[in-house]
Amino acid sequence: MEEVKQFPAVERRRNLAVSFEQREAGEVAVFQELGKALTSSLQLDQVLRTIMEKIDEFLRPDNWSLLLLDQEKQELYFELAVGKASQALKDVRVKVGQGIAGWVAQHGETVVVPDTSKDTRFFSKVDEKTKTETQSIVAVPVKFRDTCLGVIELINCIGPDGFDPRDLKLLEALSDFAAIALENARHVKRIHELTITDDCTSLYNARHMGFILETEIYRSQRYNYEFSLVFIDLDHFKQVNDTHGHLVGSRLLAEIGNSLKSRCRLIDFAFRYGGDEFVILLPQTSKENALNVARRLHKLIRGTPWLVAEGLSVRVTPSLGVASYPVDARTKEGLLHLADEAMYLVKNTNRDSVAAANLGILEDTVAIPDGPLEPEIALGGGEAAEFPPTGVERRSTER
Repeated sequence: MEEVKQFPAVERRRNLAVSFEQREAGEVAVFQELGKALTSSLQLDQVLRTIMEKIDEFLRPDNWSLLLLDQEKQELYFELAVGKASQALKDVRVKVGQGIAGWVAQHGETVVVPDTSKDTRFFSKVDEKTKTETQSIVAVPVKFRDTCLGVIELINCIGPDGFDPRDLKLLEALSDFAAIALENARHVKRIHELTITDDCTSLYNARHMGFILETEIYRSQRYNYEFSLVFIDLDHFKQVNDTHGHLVGSRLLAEIGNSLKSRCRLIDFAFRYGGDEFVILLPQTSKENALNVARRLHKLIRGTPWLVAEGLSVRVTPSLGVASYPVDARTKEGLLHLADEAMYLVKNTNRDSVAAANLGILEDTVAIPDGPLEPEIALGGGEAAEFPPTGVERRSTER
C-alpha cells in the first residue's frame, strides 16, 4: 500500500504569502457571491455548487461531502461528495447516531476530531468501502432554525496545530448558506406540488393532466405507441353529501382516489378531473387492454364498501368511459371529448357500467353482481415496455 503523506491537505491550503487582509477580503467575497446565488436563483444545484467550490478553495480537504437527512428513514445519504472516494459513496447510507456524521445529525453540534483512531464514534466501515484512510474529521450540522437538514463533513484537513477557529467559523457560515438553499428548494418543490395536485385526493389535478396528456401524445407519436384514457364518474354522489355531509363526501373521494392510485402501475397517471370525476391515463395500453382495466375499476368501485374504518359502509356505483390513441383520436381535445362522451352515454342511460368511444356500452358491465376486486391487480394490461428517453421523468402516482 502506498504511504499516506501526513496532513497533505493542510500543506496545500496554507500559503504564508497570503496576508491576513487578503484572506479577509477573500472571505467577504465568498459571502457576497453566495448571497447573490441565493437571491438570484432558486436552483439548489447552483447554490450547492458554489458552496462546494468555496470549501475546496479555502479549506482544501482530501475529501468532503454534504450528507442530507432522509427524515422518514432517519438516515443520512451523500448528496454531494468531492474527492478520491466520491463515486464509492453514492449508495452509502449512515443511520442517525452512527459515526461522526450521524452523531452530529443527532445532536446538532459541530465536531472536530483531530485523530479518528482515538474517537469511539468513528465509523470505519465507510473507509472500508471507499478504500481510503480517514485521519481527521470536521463535521458541521446543516441546520435551519432548530431542524437538522444534513451534515457537511471534511476529511483530513486538520494539521498539527489543529483546525483554525477562523476556518471553522467560515465552514459554519457556509453550512448556514447550504441550509437556506435547501429550505428554499423544499418550499419551491412544495409550491410546485400544490400547483399540480388536488388538495382533497392528492392525485394530480386537471391542469397537470393537460400537460401530461400532451407529453404522452408527443411520445406516442414519436415511438408509435398506443395509450388510453379512462374517465370515471361516481353515480348519484350528491346523495352521499346530502345523507352524510360534505366532509364525509370529501373523505370518500380521497379513499376512492387512494384506491385508484394504489392500483396504478409506475407508468400510469391518476387525476381528479373535478367534482366526483377521475381520469386514469394508461401509457402503452391498447384499447382492448384499457377496456379490461375499466371493467376491473367498475367492479372495484361498485363492489367495495367505503369508509368502513370510520364506522360507515358507503356504496357507490361508477359510470366509465374509455378512449384510446390513435384508434379513436390523435389530439388531446379529441381524446378528452370522446372519453367524456362515452362516460356520459352511460350516465344518460342506465349508469353503473362501462362504455367505449365508437363501441358504446359494454354489455358485460351492465347489472353485474357485486363483488370486490382482487386488491393486488394492477391497472395496465400486461408488462410495460422499456421507456425510450423522453426528456420528461416518468413518475409514480405515489407522492
